[in-house]
Formats: sequence, C-alpha cells, structure tokens
Amino acid sequence: MALPALILVLSVIVDRITGDPHSRFHPVALLGSFISIWGKPCLYPEYLQRFSGVILALFTALLFSTPFYLFERYAPLVVFVVGAPFFLKACFAWRSLEEHVKSVENAFMTGGGRNEVQMLVSRDACVLNDEEILSAAYESMAENLVDSVVSPLFYFTFFGLLGAAFFRAFNTMDAMLGYMDERIRLGWFSARTDDVLNYVPARFTGLILVLYFAVRGNLSFAWRTFLRDRKKRGGFNGGIPMSLIAGGCRTAFVKPGVYVIGEGERSLFDARGDILSAFRWTAGISAVIFACILMVSGEVLFSIIYTF
Repeated sequence: MALPALILVLSVIVDRITGDPHSRFHPVALLGSFISIWGKPCLYPEYLQRFSGVILALFTALLFSTPFYLFERYAPLVVFVVGAPFFLKACFAWRSLEEHVKSVENAFMTGGGRNEVQMLVSRDACVLNDEEILSAAYESMAENLVDSVVSPLFYFTFFGLLGAAFFRAFNTMDAMLGYMDERIRLGWFSARTDDVLNYVPARFTGLILVLYFAVRGNLSFAWRTFLRDRKKRGGFNGGIPMSLIAGGCRTAFVKPGVYVIGEGERSLFDARGDILSAFRWTAGISAVIFACILMVSGEVLFSIIYTF
C-alpha cells in the first residue's frame, strides 16, 4: 500500500475510534483561540478591516499549516507513519459531527435539544419548534459532510498534510468570522476563500450522493430537489449536499423565514436513519476513492511536495 493511502486509512480509523478529544490544546481549538484574538472588528478602523482580514487570514493559515508541512517534510519515516494519521485526523471531524447530532437527537427525545443544537448552528434555537430543531442539526450534518470530512481528505489526497491544514484553517476562520454582521468586512476574505476551496469537493460529494441515491432507488426525488432547491441555501456549495440529502430522504430542511429545501413527505424524525446512512456512506465511499487515488499516484504526488 502506498504510504499516503495508508496514512489516510489510519486517520479514518483513529477518528472512528477516538473522535475529537475535548481539549483546549487540540490544534483546531488552539487555532480558534488565535482567531478569537484578532477576529474582533472593534480592533480595527472600518476602512482597514477588509485589508486586515486578508493579511491576518493568510498569516493564520500559514502559521497553522507550517507545523504540518515541517512534520510531513522532515519527520523520519517511522515517526511519520505513527504521527501523520493524528496530524490528518486533526483536520477533519467525522465521528465528532455524528456525536453532536446524536446529542441533539437524545435531548430531543426527552423534550430538549435547543441547547445542544446551538453547538452546531448560529440561529436562535430558543424560537425553533421541534421539527426546526432537528432540521438545524441535520442541515449541519449535510453541509459539514463537505466541510468537515470530504474537503480535508480531498486536500490531503492532492496536497498532503499541508493542504489539509491550510483548508482547515480557512474553514475555521469562515465558521468564526463569515457572517453578515459586524464581522462582514473582517471575515469576507476567509469566507470567499472557503467557498473557493470547497467548490470542487462539494461537487464531488454531490456526485457520490447521486450514485448513492441511485442505488437506493431514490434518485428521482434527490435530483428533482437538487434542481429546484440547491440555490436556496446561501453560497454556491452548501445547497448541493443539503438538497440531495433532503430530496433523497424525502424530507425537508427548514430555516424559518429563509428557506425550505425539500418537499417534506416524511418528518425529519422518521428520516433520521436515512440521513445518517447517506452521510456515512458518502463519507466512507469518498475516503475509499481518495485512498485508491493515493494508492495509484500518492507516491508521485508526495515526491513533488517533498521537492519544495
């Protein structure tokens, strides 16, 4: 097995066994702490916020990515094989995302869920009804299928640990600063860069979902919803997995006053198993495809990386 493919497979195994440790010393937690230091619009005159956002975003991405690159470039082989799966694991969150959604489901079953879903979305959970609570959770799962799983593995496949870390840095900055409020000027560059970085992985994810729902016999529902509703979600990436999953599972994602994606033939409670299945199969198939790519060409790609 080509070494990069082995690293990818081992990182997925590590994720499925350990998930994400709840520690302030986790690399992404440290990244978030650093972003929170400079990511306050009040620190900059309004006319400098856009420029500051560009410079600080690039600096942050390079700062976060550098240890990954140095480890990838200079670690001895044995150290690399042992440590690289953990470095890559730090850049994606498969099991953790499932656990967050499961916590919403468990709380929902006992009449709660609002506090738990607030960990996943920025909307005010206090005003959501039961279906809207579940919708917020499953929307996050559908959208983050790209952001938290497929994209990091995609960038590792073609650009190594450096690529996965660079993507994770911009995705984290977008999650913290990419909002249409007082952060709009400071976070615009991070948000737009995240959109660009997710462009190809989102469409790759869409293709896998199309194949998955074709095998399940629900392609017509998924495709109809995709054609009709994919642009209802802001941006040009998130609506792809959301519309395909909502349509393929014959349910609906609802953000009150903003959009309804899907026809809602089934409640989200009834469709929850199918949503999770679509998420897991798409993530798993994507990981297998990336591992196969690395099996064939990984050594060539990594030899190119090592020359710089």
